Amino acid sequence: MTPLKWFLSFLKKYRPQMILGIAMTTVIAALSIVNPYLSGIIVDDVITAGSYSMLPGLIVCLLAVTLLTSILRFVYQVVFEIASQGTLYDMRSRVYRKLLEEDFAFYNKKRTGDLMSRQTGDMDAVRHFVAYVIYVVYQNVLLFLFALLMIFTVNVKLALCMLTVLPFTALATYRQSREVKPAFRRNRECFSSLNAFVQENISGNRVVKAFAKEDYEKEKFQAENGRFRDAQLKASRIWMKYVPVFEILSYALTVILMLYGGYMVIRGEITLGDLVKVNGYLWMLNMPLRMAGWWVNDIQNFVTSIEKIYSTYSEEPKVRTPRTGGIHEKLKGEVEFRNVSYRADDEDIVTDISFSVKAGQTVGIIGSTGAGKSTLMNLLCRFYDTTSGQVLVDGQDVRHMDLYNLRDNIGMAMQDVFLFSDTIEGNIAYGRPDCSFEEVRRAAIMADANHFIKAMPDGYDTIVGERGVGLSGGQKQRISLARALLKDPSILILDDTTSAVDMETESYIQTQLKAIQKSCTVFVIAYRISSIKDADLILVMDGGRIIEQGTHDSLVARNGYYARAFRNQYGEIPYDLLREKRRKHDGA
Repeated sequence: MTPLKWFLSFLKKYRPQMILGIAMTTVIAALSIVNPYLSGIIVDDVITAGSYSMLPGLIVCLLAVTLLTSILRFVYQVVFEIASQGTLYDMRSRVYRKLLEEDFAFYNKKRTGDLMSRQTGDMDAVRHFVAYVIYVVYQNVLLFLFALLMIFTVNVKLALCMLTVLPFTALATYRQSREVKPAFRRNRECFSSLNAFVQENISGNRVVKAFAKEDYEKEKFQAENGRFRDAQLKASRIWMKYVPVFEILSYALTVILMLYGGYMVIRGEITLGDLVKVNGYLWMLNMPLRMAGWWVNDIQNFVTSIEKIYSTYSEEPKVRTPRTGGIHEKLKGEVEFRNVSYRADDEDIVTDISFSVKAGQTVGIIGSTGAGKSTLMNLLCRFYDTTSGQVLVDGQDVRHMDLYNLRDNIGMAMQDVFLFSDTIEGNIAYGRPDCSFEEVRRAAIMADANHFIKAMPDGYDTIVGERGVGLSGGQKQRISLARALLKDPSILILDDTTSAVDMETESYIQTQLKAIQKSCTVFVIAYRISSIKDADLILVMDGGRIIEQGTHDSLVARNGYYARAFRNQYGEIPYDLLREKRRKHDGA
């Protein structure tokens, strides 16, 4: 499907409004020939011939046509505006829904500002085309044709003389359209880049201020702003070059009429009333010629925008729900990775990963930065598809499962915490918006967040988020954890969730997690041994591979990577002594 056909599929819904608007536009164009025609009759039959009895009737006709034209013009503008807003609403909704269906790979390659410009500036160009450009171009083409036809009825030679400007107009229009399209494409690209830059810097304003880089960012903004200005000026120079041509051609018609038409009146080939008629039709010829350059700009702006919108919309996600996937099933939480490998951008991320977890078990994952820990969880949630091997949940390949049902059974507290601009209660209840407040509070207590939430001025009704009340990293992590716990998931993923909390809080959270362990399989990604030492299975990753796996005791006894990490974090304390101390502590 081409971008234009895709656009027409939205416009088709508003076909009745468009047909009605086009019909009224046609009537207005036809009525435009009446007043000049009546003016010629007034000059020839009333003023020259002295038939004044005709004057009242002619004046009434002039007023009636003017009033009818005004009413129709108001109505069809409303009709086209309704069609344009409806088309824009449907198109924006469709594109937004498609954006939500895209996978992680799509968003890894797209900038937020670019996607925002598709939904704002480009969409507005589409609205302008439907609400204004369609009817104004159609109307002026009709005006030009009707006026030319009426001039032919007055005098063929005069009409042919006026036609001499048409080849020059057509040539200028063609050349302008060829030059302006790449200029508008560059214009839209620079606008998207500027939009992305501003969005990124507003979101990252704390980093900018922390490093005192305001001046540096201002210089970068000036460069981006300058590129956008240059693109705008380059596009403007194109119509600056051609608009005077159209103006000259329109004035040429006036010169032709005054010189040649006046000559024909003197010679008696046409009457003075005929000259008045043609002069009345002259604006119907001038307007299309004078505005042709502007309309070419509008049309090319629309074409460029719809192409950019469609190019974003037409990108299909690689991760999609299979038609045979079951839905609305409560999963047990059994997980198996069977010879799983994942490769992206010609780089091996994880290689030959194999392990199995029974429902209700806790799995700890530890390793160096970039070892592939989070990638395993992304493959489990099917944010990406494996390059080879299988990820099984309850014995079923996740690629054969319904995406919604799979992810609805997984609670995830992500490493990069994102809170919506909503109340704390709304953020915690995001996964279950219909839950009771008591359930929200219970999840907050489990995440050790209840005490600091109650201390806030508005408690659970406090607005937080990107532009809301500032929270510490640990507070955000605990709200994120509460959000994941409230889902009552079959599988719970904690991706470095307690890195910003103190040891006492971490110990409390781990105690709470043990209470749900029987009904939930838990994956804990951490850098601190204390977060995973009690796990049923610990995976040690390095370079995208599992280099060690087992329980805490077995891994320490192996004296490998895990044992070295344990000694680095706990110091050179004999392990047997440490274990004895822990046993005494647990017994107490």
